[in-house]
Amino acid sequence: MHEMLPKMSQFSLHHRIAKDPALTLVFFTSPACIACRHLKRVLHEVQIQHPNVRIYKVDAEREGGLVREFEIFHLPALFLFSDGNYHCALDCEARVEAIERAIEEALQLPAEEAL
Repeated sequence: MHEMLPKMSQFSLHHRIAKDPALTLVFFTSPACIACRHLKRVLHEVQIQHPNVRIYKVDAEREGGLVREFEIFHLPALFLFSDGNYHCALDCEARVEAIERAIEEALQLPAEEAL
C-alpha cells in the first residue's frame, strides 16, 4: 500500500516545512495508538479533498526529540503550520469537516509563538 503521509524525523521536519509555504499539518502518531489509526484515515480524506494541504506524519515512539519539542503528552497530536511557520496545535474531532473548521478558525487568529 502506498504511504500517503510522508514520515518526518527531527532532521527533516523543520527543513521541509520551512521550504514550503503550503498549509501544513504535522500528525504525531504511534503504531499502537488506535485513535491515531482512525485520525490517519481521516487525514487521508483531508489530503484527497485538499491536495494543496501538506500532511506529514511523525512516529512519536521514534522521534522523542520532536515529542519533547512539541510538548506532546497524548496521541494523536496535530499541529498547523502556515507559510512555513508554526501556527498552533489543532484540537478537534477526527472528522474531515471538524479539521477543516479547526483550520479555518485557527487561521483567523494570530500565530502562536513557536515552540
